[in-house]
Amino acid sequence: MEVKSAYIHIPFCVKICTYCDFNKYFIQNQPVDQYLDCLIKEMSTSKQRQLKTMFVGGGTPTALNVKQLERLLIAINETFDIETEYSFEANPDELTMEKLQLLKKYGVNRLSMGVQTFNPDLLAILGRTHGTEDIYQAVRNAREIGIESISLDLMYHLPQQTLADFQESLDLALNLDIDHISSYGLILEPKTQFYNMYRKGKLKLPNEDIGEEMYTHLIQRMKHSDLQQYELSNFGKQGHESEHNKVYWKNEGYYGFGAGASGYVDGERYTNVNPVNHYIKKIENNERPLLHSSWPTKTEQMEEEMFLGLRMNKGVNKFHFKHKFDVEIDEIFGQTLTSLVDQQLLSYYDGNYALTERGKVIGNEVFEAFLLNV
Repeated sequence: MEVKSAYIHIPFCVKICTYCDFNKYFIQNQPVDQYLDCLIKEMSTSKQRQLKTMFVGGGTPTALNVKQLERLLIAINETFDIETEYSFEANPDELTMEKLQLLKKYGVNRLSMGVQTFNPDLLAILGRTHGTEDIYQAVRNAREIGIESISLDLMYHLPQQTLADFQESLDLALNLDIDHISSYGLILEPKTQFYNMYRKGKLKLPNEDIGEEMYTHLIQRMKHSDLQQYELSNFGKQGHESEHNKVYWKNEGYYGFGAGASGYVDGERYTNVNPVNHYIKKIENNERPLLHSSWPTKTEQMEEEMFLGLRMNKGVNKFHFKHKFDVEIDEIFGQTLTSLVDQQLLSYYDGNYALTERGKVIGNEVFEAFLLNV
């Protein structure tokens, strides 16, 4: 398996958001410089220098101060040659001109901004540190600096959010003439503040029907914009699709560096330990910072190929499947595919199986149909 992509995890945030279950820690009093030492050391173990894509996520990478950020950027450039797409996650209020200039200087060509909503009341409920004006300012500054591709994250099915709220945020984002939008429905994850509030009856979510309406509006609205859907939750202008995320959906290999990062290399899926101090200790002891790893069987790889590949509008191509696994797709999933086509949840055209409009709305139910061992 040739690996041409890498993910780097920066697990620090200026504030912990109410809904987030990613591996993250309040940055104050954290051993950030020691963590960067260890991250750089782990990166140096990579066998592959030439990469097509790099994604630096978190946490919030822009929570690093200017000196720390530059140190990380220099280390990445000394370790890897990034050919195509170099993405950084960012919070709008942390994107100072100084940080943007650094990102541009060291080759970052794509920003993924955690906007979530333009509604100030909802931003407060989510625990976000930015306001609406920060979003406009960050986009203006990024354009001025010359960042080639700007993506915004938007959320729906939020507490107290109406369909009109979501429609307004979507329209405001599109009016900024950005290049890409990722939009996800809120999922209540254990260990988040939202989850605990919900269990105590202190959090009320819109019903599932409103969530479906919001997603349906998202798909229809984007059809009338320059950003075209290419994956269940992702929309981009031509030439601005996330090449890095496509690596995940195509079930291809990638490195994962940092606390809590996951990777898929030489047939091994692995996840690093989460706590920063555990990660640091293992790296300083010259140990691999592994939490767990597995080697998916051929059957599991084929299942992954279906439920990851079907997320994309192009779907799964039966000829590519045969080339990759040396078996016909119908031999493994024929009955399931026929049933889903009959139910009009999948379409079949020119060798490609893809989700229909209805299939996209209940995608998880479609994906579950491909789990052979359940």
